[in-house]
Amino acid sequence: MPRRIEDYRGLAQTSRVKLLHEVQHTPGQKLDELATAVGLHINTARDHLRVLEDEGLIVSRPITTGSRGRPPVVFETVREPGVNPQADLRVADSQAKGDLLRRIYPVLDKSEEIGVDAQHQLDTLYTHLEDVGLEPELDEDAMGLSMVPCAQFDVAEGASSEVCAVHARLIQDQLSQVPGPLRMTKLQPFVTPEQCRVTLKAQSDLLRPNVLEHSSDDERERTDDDEQPQP
Repeated sequence: MPRRIEDYRGLAQTSRVKLLHEVQHTPGQKLDELATAVGLHINTARDHLRVLEDEGLIVSRPITTGSRGRPPVVFETVREPGVNPQADLRVADSQAKGDLLRRIYPVLDKSEEIGVDAQHQLDTLYTHLEDVGLEPELDEDAMGLSMVPCAQFDVAEGASSEVCAVHARLIQDQLSQVPGPLRMTKLQPFVTPEQCRVTLKAQSDLLRPNVLEHSSDDERERTDDDEQPQP
């Protein structure tokens, strides 16, 4: 069962999902640009972006304009360690809890098969998916996991493809915040009516580094690690 779904606010509203998708799709936008892009009042957008940053999903940074006054702020996703304290804390906590669980239940330790770094990447990814209420079930042997469809999918007001793209990008970003070989190669929404599936591979096994596929029955997308997934 999800541990934080009642108090985890990052993706609890469709407007935040849309804002996060816009940040992922076009990083470096300012507040007014993001508000206009998703059709929100600037104060509402500011509040939502603050929540997303507090949850460790995005980061704001000032830019130099050469003029006087407070510099404008732009927004980007968190894709590496050391840029958002909450994101770093979640990574550290997930690894510590994973290591503790494996000490208690040594049968869960797969470090000899997949390596310690990959194991820690899985810890971080599992914690993220659990926190957002997707109830992940990990299959370390198959290097993948299943999860329930997100709560926003049915209420996304015609933006269901954006919802899937947001989660695909977040999974990729969670893995990139932890040194290790794992990358997501495929996200398959609704492999059953009640299940989505993520497939992972070690980077050395991929024909192209950092390749990501986001696919459904008739849709597949690939992007390099420094590109944004399209809905």
